[in-house]
Amino acid sequence: MDKWMLIDGNSITYRAFFAMPPLTNSAGQHTNAIFGFTTMLLKLLEEHKPTHVLVAFDAGKITFRHEGYSEYKGGRQKTPPELSEQFPVLKELITAFGIQQFEISGYEADDIIGTLTKMADENGVQTIVVTGDKDMLQLASEGVTVAVTRKGVSEVELYTPEAIGERYGLEPLQIIDLKGLMGDTSDNIPGVPGVGEKTALKLLHEFESVENVIANLDKLKGKLKDNVEKHREDALMSKKLATIFREVPMEQGVEELRYSGYDSSELGAALRKLEFKSLLERLELQADNGASEEDAKTAAAELKVAIIASDNDAQQLERLTERLAAEADKPGLYIEAIGENPHQAELLGMSIAFEDEVFVLGIAAVKLPFADKLRNWLADENSEKFGFDLHKAELAMNWADLKLGGTAFDVQLASYLLDPTEGSLTLSAINEKQGLSGLPSDEAVYGKGAKFKVPDDESLFRHLALKADAVRKLTPILTSELERTDMSKLYFELEQPISRVLAGMEHQGIKVEKEELQKLGSALEGRLAAIMRDIYGQAGVEFNINSPKQLGEILFEKLGLPAKKKTKTGYSTDAEVLEELAPYHGIIPQILLYRQLSKLQSTYVEGLLKEIRGETGKVHTYYRQTIAATGRLSSQFPNLQNIPIRLEEGRQIRKAFVPSEPGWSILAADYSQIELRVLAHISDDENLKEAFIHDMDIHTKTAMDVFGVSAEEVDSNMRRSAKAVNFGIVYGISDFGLSQNLGITRKDASRFIEQYFAVFKGVRKYMDDIVAKAKEDGYVTTLLGRRRYLPEIKASNFNLRSFAERTAMNTPIQGTAADIIKLAMVQMDEALRERELKSRMLLQVHDELVFEVPEDELEIMKKLLPEVMSGALKLDVPLKADVSFGSNWYEAK
Repeated sequence: MDKWMLIDGNSITYRAFFAMPPLTNSAGQHTNAIFGFTTMLLKLLEEHKPTHVLVAFDAGKITFRHEGYSEYKGGRQKTPPELSEQFPVLKELITAFGIQQFEISGYEADDIIGTLTKMADENGVQTIVVTGDKDMLQLASEGVTVAVTRKGVSEVELYTPEAIGERYGLEPLQIIDLKGLMGDTSDNIPGVPGVGEKTALKLLHEFESVENVIANLDKLKGKLKDNVEKHREDALMSKKLATIFREVPMEQGVEELRYSGYDSSELGAALRKLEFKSLLERLELQADNGASEEDAKTAAAELKVAIIASDNDAQQLERLTERLAAEADKPGLYIEAIGENPHQAELLGMSIAFEDEVFVLGIAAVKLPFADKLRNWLADENSEKFGFDLHKAELAMNWADLKLGGTAFDVQLASYLLDPTEGSLTLSAINEKQGLSGLPSDEAVYGKGAKFKVPDDESLFRHLALKADAVRKLTPILTSELERTDMSKLYFELEQPISRVLAGMEHQGIKVEKEELQKLGSALEGRLAAIMRDIYGQAGVEFNINSPKQLGEILFEKLGLPAKKKTKTGYSTDAEVLEELAPYHGIIPQILLYRQLSKLQSTYVEGLLKEIRGETGKVHTYYRQTIAATGRLSSQFPNLQNIPIRLEEGRQIRKAFVPSEPGWSILAADYSQIELRVLAHISDDENLKEAFIHDMDIHTKTAMDVFGVSAEEVDSNMRRSAKAVNFGIVYGISDFGLSQNLGITRKDASRFIEQYFAVFKGVRKYMDDIVAKAKEDGYVTTLLGRRRYLPEIKASNFNLRSFAERTAMNTPIQGTAADIIKLAMVQMDEALRERELKSRMLLQVHDELVFEVPEDELEIMKKLLPEVMSGALKLDVPLKADVSFGSNWYEAK
């Protein structure tokens, strides 16, 4: 039997945007609304198993309702660009799901759905309507159930005619009478002033309809009678506006809605682009398709493969080492390390591919005494290696007491540089992108998740042989591409060298005093207990602070605070609600602090304790080079770039990070406002340049210029506003984003941004010019030539184009800042070796570098480090690095 599912695309997406926390992918695309919508869609598809699915969208701002009431929806604020840019991407994802979507000019999504539910009723088809708008309850019938989202979009409440009767005491069609009387502020439907839901329901229970209420005015009393009499026409018009039109002329037929599931490759590609890793895992979609197992066998059969697995293969090994010694041979190297974290990865083996033959070695064979010549070649810095993900390979080999030196070209790193927004950088995906064939994906060979399993030796060795051969073939192709795009220098002088620097830092690690962390944990527990007592004292009763239900009852029923959001299951107590309530009662700041400290305790104190490596007493992070489209490094296992330092308790965690040698110090230096300095250089704005050249406080300077006041007249609020807009400009902030940051209206935020551009005309010109250049070239570059392609910059869709334009503006700034600190790291590594210093680079945390330094080198390093950092790249304004030191990381800041 057929079952239809009709989804109100606009209302669900809006609800998802405001319910979900901010979320972006590495390309900077906002994705929180898309993620919320997708998780809800998957849940509904699994639970209801529809045969036909449609997502309906509003076609535009003007509908037939505006003909009778021009102010319809007139009170709505402009859609935040952070949301509007997600609609076209969401629609692409819906298509990848194999789901039909309609939008019809002049009508709203409600009308499309209303028309289809009428058809469903006439044909006896069971239908579920999914919406965030209770106006849709008017469509409920024997065959139509309306699912209204609650808790954002994570749950839905099902309304049948019976459920509507229980909830409101009304028939479904009386919902339009309810709206006629009480109005709807979200759609600017006026209703009758002073009539809310409670009064409207009372009137309808007695008189049944708006028309009957008006006909029985003599039975009403006082102000209610006056309001209904005075606004009778508004009530009738409001009822008309709230009535869903169910006769939309539709060219599309019902069979177009038939849902037969999704194509795994299409949906997988769409989810990878959005970087929805959890959904990829949930749906068990392959990371990339690659070749089939049969294709792989065919390709492997064409290769001459020599297996080296034991002492019995000494002759084969001798042939390999002879070929490696011949300078004419430039083989492809592949080292298989299984596991995402290279510090815990399992080395399975390696393969070395020449044009006519591939040698495959099990890891046990590499470690045997007879393989000493091979190990020497692997470690030799003068023997060039061409491989894949050599950064990870070098780390994994280090932990296995093997050395890898002379890494000259990394296929993964080069591919990332050529297109940093590419979703998948697996070897099989790169191979396929370059038009090569025959290499299956790792998932096809090993399986995924709980199904992961190392295959038999024959299958494993065949796979490793194909991988090394792919590296060999890809190396000249990608080298040529780097030359064509003018990125050879960037690759060979920055990205490849920094890969080696990072591997050294990561293997070195940073010592963490377990006892200090435990001490901090105990202090946090004591602080949390004290805060709990204070909260209980102010509440007058003990309760579970972590329970939203219990907390809501305390705040809104016992203490009588104004409820901001409420659902059938209780009151909302999310961070946004609590921050709005902070001025009303002293308990709120304590609850917010309790939540912050609880997260600090669980995520950072207890989390870091688990990450200390037993044999070293250190934490060893891993820096990913191929994640962020701007070139920024990303720390993992654990993430040491995200230790919160706004709270003093968060900063205290840094006390546990200490030198690994007695008598040494931790030395740290961070760039001062590097992105704003890059903006001053790129934009050539005289006001910005003047501030940095004369070492002025840039936020005070901005406040002076924007507000037209002297330095003495700049107060803390002015400086705070200037700081928000300064950094906002760098990250392409909108009036919506600035209004959220400063707690002001979007109108005031928009005015402030315009004032900024009126003063900093060079910045405005830079932004206009860079967008024009991006449209001409199709990409933007950093000062060092790093490219970011922007195919959507010429899109006819306004939202896609706007996102690309903002990306064009901020990528050269953020990307150049990322390049500069990498340059400083490479130059510092060279300086330490040239001077034969014992000091060690340990961490990079955004714009900060952290070292451990012996006492006799402290004065040298205090001078050398800021010199190298400030001279990493010549700009029209000075780069500035502030240096500090202490017995631990906390003291060094």
